[in-house]
Amino acid sequence: MLDKRMPPRNDVVIRDLIDRRAREIPDNVFAVLSDGSEWTFGELRRRVRNCAEALQRLGAGQGDFVLVWLPNGPTCLEVMFALNYLGAIYVPINTGYRGGLLAHVIDNAGAKLMIADAQLVERLADVSHADLRTVVVVGGGAREVPGLTLLDQGVLVGDGEALAPPQRQIEPWDTLSIIYTSGTTGPSKGVLISALQMYATFIPRGVLEPEDRTLVTLPMFHVGGAGPIWSTLMRGGSFALTEAFRTSEFWSTIRRFGITHTILLGAMTPFLLKEPASAEDRTHPLTKVSMIPLTDQHREFTARFGIEVYTGFNMTETSSPLHCGPDPASPGTCGQPRDGIEARVVDENDCEVGPGVVGELILRADMPFALNHGYHKNPEATAKAWRNGWFHTGDAFRRDEEGSFYFVDRMKDAIRRRGENISSFEVEKEIVAYEDVRDAAVVAVPSEFGEDEVMAILSPAPGRNIDLPALVEFLRPRLAHFMVPRYFRVIDDLPRTPTEKVQKHLLRSEGITPDTWDREKAGIVLKRERLTQGTAA
Repeated sequence: MLDKRMPPRNDVVIRDLIDRRAREIPDNVFAVLSDGSEWTFGELRRRVRNCAEALQRLGAGQGDFVLVWLPNGPTCLEVMFALNYLGAIYVPINTGYRGGLLAHVIDNAGAKLMIADAQLVERLADVSHADLRTVVVVGGGAREVPGLTLLDQGVLVGDGEALAPPQRQIEPWDTLSIIYTSGTTGPSKGVLISALQMYATFIPRGVLEPEDRTLVTLPMFHVGGAGPIWSTLMRGGSFALTEAFRTSEFWSTIRRFGITHTILLGAMTPFLLKEPASAEDRTHPLTKVSMIPLTDQHREFTARFGIEVYTGFNMTETSSPLHCGPDPASPGTCGQPRDGIEARVVDENDCEVGPGVVGELILRADMPFALNHGYHKNPEATAKAWRNGWFHTGDAFRRDEEGSFYFVDRMKDAIRRRGENISSFEVEKEIVAYEDVRDAAVVAVPSEFGEDEVMAILSPAPGRNIDLPALVEFLRPRLAHFMVPRYFRVIDDLPRTPTEKVQKHLLRSEGITPDTWDREKAGIVLKRERLTQGTAA
């Protein structure tokens, strides 16, 4: 490639990288699995070629979409890389999907072949199969599903020597994967992702070195799970893979596998900080974390655990366009655009707004395919997101005078109460600062006066009870009067997607339940502070 904006192809294309690493550093450890077993780069290539040959026999070829419905583990790793090696397209499905959402993904992908966990296969009996014909069942038998041919996991064992080469050279801009957005508000959109996008997401920031070992706790149907694995291959490092993030096992896992880096999303940071302090809080190999979003507790996290904190902004459709660290000085920042990215905050007409003014974040990159190349079979959504030549994130941001960007809210999660716009993100941030609160979600509910009322759904910290009147008193000096929720509800756990995003649409649909506490009915009414005008001298 002559374009200087583009990295060398053998730094990007997954097939080329697997061959290159096995040739140059065959004995270096690449993957550490939850049982402690390890794959070297040489072992990776052997496994991948064998699995790829088996997938070829099942009809998978270059450019074909293949559904993968598996939890994190060795089979998911083998299948993902084998599809990459063939030039086929890895289409993972959220393991929480069933019913309409599952049917939507199957239909949208248009795949004929699926590799699925035995515990999930029975859900296929209740949905339309579209073009799907064959399912390889992993991890045990499954009952028959009318209209589908079910095959045993043994068909995934092949002979790499019989592997046919791709029909054409695999290019860095070819579709590597379709990753579906979380579907917290409606049917998921299939984001078309290239290897170039994954390269741009992780490599240019230079946070990690080949010597680093990353802990992957996010699911491999999420860009935060699959992405660090692809990028580890790109930088020639290693990673450890677990099935999920578990607060109680986090530090023992860090120590056991020699982890130097991990990603902390959303509630993971407060969950770790609310664990009892220990004399071993600084006895670990972890040196840096990517904390997204950056909470007000990041300095407490650094002081307690002795770890550098980085932050930024990313979504499935982008490539870590905003970045900051180590140890950002400005609370709540997402940082500034990385090299090669232009970022603007704009109004509804895509006109740029000034510093301090809230608008939508839009992006573009100088490297081709550094951002997504559309939504699969959804030209209307693609055109809307990419209008005027910029990718529209759907996120409300503001920018300061120094050019740093600050996340305000998802555009659709913003609340309007009596003429005031309220960021649910800002309200949640203050609520979780209360020591008895483990987690919080703030949503709009209908008001008898029109527009919205603010409702907070909370889960208590372990062993704690939440005194709601005391919480309101805690919030009074921290929030404008119109931002303090009127309604509060306490439940054991907030409903989340497997990627740890709160399913606010479920909480909104439940609305004001019989166990909801109304502070106004309890006699706690907050009003705007009356300001007296000064008199002329």
